[in-house]
Amino acid sequence: MKVLMFGWEFPPHITGGLGTACYGLTKALSNFGTDMIFVVPKLFGDEKAPFMRLREAGSIELIHDESEQKMVWEKLQYIEVGSNLIPYLDPEIYARLFENTVLNTEEIKYRIFSEKFQFSGSYGPNLLEEVSRYAIIASVIAAQNTFDVIHSHDWLTYPAGIAAKEVSGRPLVIHVHATEFDRSGENINQNVYDIERRGMEAADRIITVSNLTRRIVIEKYGISEDKVFTVYNGVQTGNYKEHDFTRGVDEKVVTFLGRITYQKGPDYFVEAANLVLKKDPNVRFVMAGSGDMMTRMIRRVAKLRIADKFHFTGFLKGDDVHRMFAISDVYVMPSVSEPFGISPLEAMTANVPVIISKQSGVSEILNHAIKIDFWDIDEMADSIYGLLHYEGLTDMFKKYGRSEVENLKWDHAAHRVNEIYRDVTGLE
Repeated sequence: MKVLMFGWEFPPHITGGLGTACYGLTKALSNFGTDMIFVVPKLFGDEKAPFMRLREAGSIELIHDESEQKMVWEKLQYIEVGSNLIPYLDPEIYARLFENTVLNTEEIKYRIFSEKFQFSGSYGPNLLEEVSRYAIIASVIAAQNTFDVIHSHDWLTYPAGIAAKEVSGRPLVIHVHATEFDRSGENINQNVYDIERRGMEAADRIITVSNLTRRIVIEKYGISEDKVFTVYNGVQTGNYKEHDFTRGVDEKVVTFLGRITYQKGPDYFVEAANLVLKKDPNVRFVMAGSGDMMTRMIRRVAKLRIADKFHFTGFLKGDDVHRMFAISDVYVMPSVSEPFGISPLEAMTANVPVIISKQSGVSEILNHAIKIDFWDIDEMADSIYGLLHYEGLTDMFKKYGRSEVENLKWDHAAHRVNEIYRDVTGLE
């Protein structure tokens, strides 16, 4: 099976679980003999993936003979004039398109096919522009390569998947790691929602990371349940080794590790920490991550007068994550809406007992984790206190949690994904 796969990030350059999931899945797929071209906007030179071909969208030269230009451009007409997905190649053209709502195809085509696009590889203010340009590159890559199926990870790459499908005629599988309802609640970004829905409608099969996400796709986006399949993520158990890290403090350590955004519920963690410290002041709380709510959380911690027991580390990755888990006594994931949640699995692999919200996809498959409603800070605080003070309870969750998570392998996910590939292509 030959797969053209589109992602937005790849380890070690990640901002969350998406890149980690892409690595785990692709490595496992290679064990089944799957041949993959994995495209990302930008490569930094230190990515390690000998099991597949990594391609950088920014390295693709868009100069072709006239017949190929015409074919690719005609296949890109699905991009609507006047939407934020239009590939605005410079401010003047962008302004002109919106003022006149008329697409001068000759001028735009000349601009597209006479230069390389440079990508930041990040999630900056020009994100929609980069998503659009990425789709253009995808169409060219699709025209230049042979493959059996297209696989696009998350909304940023759905337009790329659609473009590749339009050019090649190959079936499209999209992988929903999160939806706009997870990221923003009911106050959704309409542009992002529209991109997600367009991708879901164009897809021949949709993979969701949990049944929770599957229900959202069916109910919120109006997608037929017949083409939506749940495939749970796995965890890289081999990454965590026994380390002798110095804690540096005598107190127990309780950790939150994730983006400090609405979706992850950091405010509930702070409130629960305050309740725990009222009962036991000999505890340290760590919020590891970054995000748009970080300043607000720092101010709340200061207002509650618990700053001497609360630490903000900023974004952690690689060995720093391992080190954080190694010195943690409890891990808490109080997500308001979590499609899956790989970090609790990583914590359990490191012998850390976990508390997770019932509103997370990973709660569907974990038995040896304490599950609470994200909004119930009293129950969260009681659960933290119990794991810190009752050794028998902690030992039970460590023992059986580690055993449980070791059976959640990426090979299982890869096997199921390969079945979906075979079903949609008709190939064995």
